[in-house]
Amino acid sequence: MDVAPAPVDDRRTGLGDEQVRERQARYGPNEIPHRDQRSLARIIGEVLREPMLALLLAAGFVYLLLGDRLEAAILLLFATFSVAISVIQETRSERVLAALRDLSSPRALVVRNGERRRIPGREVVVGDMLILEQGDRVAADVQLCSATELEIDESLLTGESLAVGKQAEAMAFSGTLVVRGSGVGSVVAIGGRTEIGQIGGHLANIRPDAPRLRKETGLIVKLAGIGGILIAASVTLAYGFLRGGWLDAFLAGIAIGMAMLPEEFPVVLVTFMAMGAWRISKANVLTRRAAAIETLGSVTILCTDKTGTLTENHMAVAALWLPGGQNLTVERNQGLPTVFQPLLRASQQASEIDPADPMDIAIHTAATDLLPDNRGEQHWRLERHFGIRPDLLATTNMWHDGEPGAERLLAAKGAPEAIARLCRLSVSEQSEMLQAVEQMAARGMRVLGVATVRAGAIDDYTDLLDHDFAFAGLIGLADPLRPSVPEAIRQCRNAGIRVVMITGDHAATARSIAADAGIESTSLMTGQDIAALDDTELGNRLRVTNIFARIMPEQKLRLVRALKADGEVVAMTGDGVNDAPSLKAAHVGIAMGKRGTDVAREAAALVLLDDEFSAIVRAIRLGRRIYDNIRKAMEFIFAAHVPIAGLALLPLLFGLPMLLGPIHIALLEMVIDPACALVFEAEEEDDEIMHRRPRHPEARLFSLPMVLWSIFQGGLAMGALTLGIIIAVQQNLPVPELRALAFSALVISLLALILANRSSSASLRSLLDYRNKALMIILGGVMIVMLVIYLFEPARSILGFAKLSVIQIGAVLGYGFILLLVLQLLKPLVNRLLQETGSSARN
Repeated sequence: MDVAPAPVDDRRTGLGDEQVRERQARYGPNEIPHRDQRSLARIIGEVLREPMLALLLAAGFVYLLLGDRLEAAILLLFATFSVAISVIQETRSERVLAALRDLSSPRALVVRNGERRRIPGREVVVGDMLILEQGDRVAADVQLCSATELEIDESLLTGESLAVGKQAEAMAFSGTLVVRGSGVGSVVAIGGRTEIGQIGGHLANIRPDAPRLRKETGLIVKLAGIGGILIAASVTLAYGFLRGGWLDAFLAGIAIGMAMLPEEFPVVLVTFMAMGAWRISKANVLTRRAAAIETLGSVTILCTDKTGTLTENHMAVAALWLPGGQNLTVERNQGLPTVFQPLLRASQQASEIDPADPMDIAIHTAATDLLPDNRGEQHWRLERHFGIRPDLLATTNMWHDGEPGAERLLAAKGAPEAIARLCRLSVSEQSEMLQAVEQMAARGMRVLGVATVRAGAIDDYTDLLDHDFAFAGLIGLADPLRPSVPEAIRQCRNAGIRVVMITGDHAATARSIAADAGIESTSLMTGQDIAALDDTELGNRLRVTNIFARIMPEQKLRLVRALKADGEVVAMTGDGVNDAPSLKAAHVGIAMGKRGTDVAREAAALVLLDDEFSAIVRAIRLGRRIYDNIRKAMEFIFAAHVPIAGLALLPLLFGLPMLLGPIHIALLEMVIDPACALVFEAEEEDDEIMHRRPRHPEARLFSLPMVLWSIFQGGLAMGALTLGIIIAVQQNLPVPELRALAFSALVISLLALILANRSSSASLRSLLDYRNKALMIILGGVMIVMLVIYLFEPARSILGFAKLSVIQIGAVLGYGFILLLVLQLLKPLVNRLLQETGSSARN
């Protein structure tokens, strides 16, 4: 039978009800302060206060004042769409976080009025007698009064994957997990005063960086808006004074103002960020702060915790060693050679029947997966269990097959030195064993010795030492690497992202895991090494060190800040309370959703819902794609407004009647707005997106080369349009026919600019990539609208158009094809110039 540990001393009466009420009033609930769950009304209010959305609504209001209800309706439709996406995403975030918070809220067994009571963890007060049993999550900071074989997993607090043994007078910390034994202690701190709570409190002093892209776009919008208003006013005055027709002058001013008002910029930014959060959520990554999306593409360093992030945060049998030197690295889904089966079976027999200890669980799992069924031993029962003692660091199980007078089977496992003592190994045998132990420990394993003996019944602990145990061998256990990690780190390396491991675990374990994961480093630094360095020396060492072990929580924060001070864009992953300050201080904090603590999730900008490290790479890929598509859309906006504004100004310069009025500009915006918000957002990433270095953190979206290239594209289209209009004027084309020709050529120009800016590739084959369904819809919609305009007289009459001949339509289509071809041929030169500019900015 399975003998339970000795009962803990919980005979104290504990607190009375009056004492509990008094202490609840004095200390408050046992909760770490966190942001309350937001209501739907609050979420909508926060979304509506977004600066870019405000600009979008303001632009729609301006169009409404100008009488352009169609354009105002379009802008309000985009605003409504963006609000809906953002509200849905934020509401989903709140639901997920609330569910995770409920899962992480422990219950507690306390003694009150002389009775045991199971209460919610939030109701624990200072002075409560807290009973800790196997499997419990510690609800508060507790000073132990007594402990029996008590071991606690503190990985969420310290980062160490191995359980820590506890004795009387030791501390058990809130949020940690009891994996073996039992204990009783007095609660000394709750809520924000616990070790976990103090770490959470430090987060209030850390301010995340402001989103650069929003500030930059907001400035461009303001400058372009002011410039557009000034130019529109100048055109109105010039038109009125030069021609005397103030009504036409006012319409011309409205047209040029509509042509230059940069309402697409907020459309792009708000829509792309909202859709980006939705796309990233499909990769099982929850976006808590949209600003992280724009930063993902420029991440240069990914700082990752080891336990629960690179590893699975549970022990597994990794290696077996037999006396004589035979050893085996245990692989998943592979058979176990017969010669090693007795060692694994003895390890199982020396473990708990219903295990909670991570190592016992690992041994049972390996035995179930690797050992053949042995029905001959199923009738055996556990007769007695001998726990760990200070003078013998090993546990022993005594098994009996039920036959009267039959010998018992004693199976022991524990510290190799203790097992060597039980087996009375010779000096040479001990030397051979210790050498194997050192080799396994250097690979980051926890090593246990295993031994067995058949003997008569034993009633006293000291009788164990009277028997000569047979040494079965060594079993090595380790927290296994997640299978997807090596490939994810390889992709990071290809993308120019340096992966740095920061852990509270031992140096040997850290080095072993780093080697298996593919993290390269010329050196390793420990917490003691960091403490001995000033900031300048630390910054120099950080450039060549990718592995950090035995790191304290405040040192993680110092490392992140030092990397940021050195000009790096830092993403930090983690799941424990010890990771929370560095998660918030990093440019992009990424918390684990399943195993992560509430404090870590609150501090992070992104949450991995499936805890898969490889999801980070998918998120970075999407972040780069989103930023690239924003840049493509902005290039198109700049380029598209040049010929539109030019055609609005051209009649004033050449003494022609006004060719484009507000209604024509509104129709053109029906091409531009969907292209910006739908076509470019849905564009697939370029093939080399994860084979290039991250963009420089100081690189501007609206860089001078980008703006000049966009203006050149628009200017090229405008130059060809101007030449065509001059030729048409010389041929004395009627104004309606000239207007129809100019409008058609302008529409074709916009389509050519869309196709040219979809990809940075100069290949003509890239133009034939039709995976973008939004593009196909836009092209089809434009063709249908143009056919309706030219086939129906009422539509032509409203727009002031004449019917074009087949030759004129062919000339317009030819012009669009030539424009697209020229832009594609110029791309290699432009791409080289842009890369050189980016390299010089980085250097």
